[in-house]
Amino acid sequence: MPALDLIALLLILFWAALLFGGWLLGKDAQRYRRMPVWTRMASSAVLVLLGWYGFLLAPAGDVATYARWIAVGMSFGFVGDLLMAGLLPASNRVLGGIAAFGIGHVAYIAAIAGYRPVLWWMVALGLLAAAGLFYGVFLRNKKHSPLLWAALIYSLLLAATALLGVSLALQLPLFGVLAAGGLLFFASDLILGLELFNRTRFPYLGDWVWLTYGPGQALIVLSIWSALQTIG
Repeated sequence: MPALDLIALLLILFWAALLFGGWLLGKDAQRYRRMPVWTRMASSAVLVLLGWYGFLLAPAGDVATYARWIAVGMSFGFVGDLLMAGLLPASNRVLGGIAAFGIGHVAYIAAIAGYRPVLWWMVALGLLAAAGLFYGVFLRNKKHSPLLWAALIYSLLLAATALLGVSLALQLPLFGVLAAGGLLFFASDLILGLELFNRTRFPYLGDWVWLTYGPGQALIVLSIWSALQTIG
């Protein structure tokens, strides 16, 4: 974990209190999600603040560019959260959420690809594996709806973020938080996809989506402090 200044530390502790506090203290007789909507949305809002605070700390140059793209990505992630929660108007909240998250991942990809050379062979192999996984789990023997194709494109963007994070971490181990964040985000998307497209159900599925997604986003944002520590 990269070293954090006091304000960043307080923000991440506040985020953790909102996310995990909502999980520990919330109740749901249907056993789908204990976390209240307001704690989930507030936790994402805190990560947006953390991202832009990190950008303000960054001196001009590669680190500032990296921090800005990460903050932009988290901001679109927050918009996606609001859409998925039905708190912003949209004719189709799932498609709207996918679009917002997809833009966020384009920003994450821009941040990573513009910061250090990419191990493209590893990314290409990983994307082929991700596409095969998506086909085997979600596309095979199913009616191919527009939503499913949108989910495929989004999942490949998400996989690209995770793989680029691994590529960067292999070169600069301090960015292990970025790689872990991308992989957790991918795991969250897999759980959500199982619910949406395979009608999978298990106790507190909604919480598991957020217990992987929330920390995934937090680790991606915290990678700004990894970049800050490379200065000098």
